[in-house]
Amino acid sequence: MGHDSGTIVLGAAWVAPILRNYGRSMHPDMVGFRIDVHPVDATERAATRAVLRAHALPQLHEWITQAIAADETWQLTPRQHYWRLADGHLTHRDEA
Repeated sequence: MGHDSGTIVLGAAWVAPILRNYGRSMHPDMVGFRIDVHPVDATERAATRAVLRAHALPQLHEWITQAIAADETWQLTPRQHYWRLADGHLTHRDEA
């Protein structure tokens, strides 16, 4: 998650169909999206919730919509996208 993972409030991942020990392919139930909401201090929950609803969730929706429409090359690669909130400032980006 990186050295400043304490600022992550929301994470999304695309689990690509990587070959595993399920015959010659990955079990279909293991492919798709994973969404993680990270814990925040109780004193910051209301403000964080407001930022998530107003900004991060629409951005998450856009990320998922783009992923669904992405070409095969994109979909064959595992992806992670994180939203970080520090000092009231929300940022987001794809990460390895």
